[in-house]
Amino acid sequence: MLLLSSLWNVQANGKKVRTGNRSDAILLPSAVINYVRPNLFWGNGKYAGPADIWNPKKGFLVQSTNPESYNLNFPTTGAHNLYFDLLITGIDVRDLTWKPVTHEGITATVTNVVANNDYWIPWEDFAKVVARVKLTGPEARNQWDNPNPSRIAVPKLPQTFELVGRDRYGIEVVKYGFVLRQWFVVRDNPNGYVNGRRHNDQLAWCNNIGYRMPRIRDLTNAAGPVGASPSSSDNNYMRYIGAGFFSEWGWMFGYTGASFVDNRYWTSDTDDNYWMSDTDDDYWTEAAKVKDSHPFTVGSHSGSFSGYFPFYSTYVVCSLDLRP
Repeated sequence: MLLLSSLWNVQANGKKVRTGNRSDAILLPSAVINYVRPNLFWGNGKYAGPADIWNPKKGFLVQSTNPESYNLNFPTTGAHNLYFDLLITGIDVRDLTWKPVTHEGITATVTNVVANNDYWIPWEDFAKVVARVKLTGPEARNQWDNPNPSRIAVPKLPQTFELVGRDRYGIEVVKYGFVLRQWFVVRDNPNGYVNGRRHNDQLAWCNNIGYRMPRIRDLTNAAGPVGASPSSSDNNYMRYIGAGFFSEWGWMFGYTGASFVDNRYWTSDTDDNYWMSDTDDDYWTEAAKVKDSHPFTVGSHSGSFSGYFPFYSTYVVCSLDLRP
């Protein structure tokens, strides 16, 4: 029987079944990556991106298989220990092997995992084996508690990553490419700081490691002139490729080992008219209009932005480069 691959090659097993003048053939399905799945929480309803970009139950649609336009694919941003899944059809992912790809000290490593440790996995995909891509790179966890940290590695971006899955014979079966344009370094609190640190302290920490405090548009595409574009319709992110760190990755606290908290993160943007957050609810208030400028924060769960008094304490994720 002749085995024909519709995508890559023709393989024969040495036998041909013939009845009269007829040859029987089996057309093998092509291996295809249809979706790349980050954290799906906060990804439906008003948080969902356009249908040709985002599927609330699957993640981002692959935008390009052409190396010249890998920049259209997720992710364009990254941080140490973040990960996403390649949802592949047409082949058992356990039959594929992948080599790590490293550029400028950032490595993308693909391993097969059983998707049952992340509670944002939909029930229909729970416990399935998937190809998971994990990013590792510059980070500063050994300096989180140091108010005067030393400079860390500063990769030159953008960098193109192409991940190639090969079969047992070493033949290329499927591949996925993306272009990282921004790298972020989070500061967590290892020694009991419950609410982070003040704005000036976090700003100095970012500068000392050789990075910068992000602006609102670096983190979210929430509605307003300060968010990334395309803009969401409300004060929350809309899941979209290239429209902010949180907009791409979703609920940051959901990534095991990435050290993000479910809280607000400082930005360098300031304004006199800002959101006041004295409770768990955000609300506009005339009383918040004061003479001094107040820095904005962005929520790592929904991408909403709000003003904070600079002497309040909260968290920071530093950015290597800022969006134009």
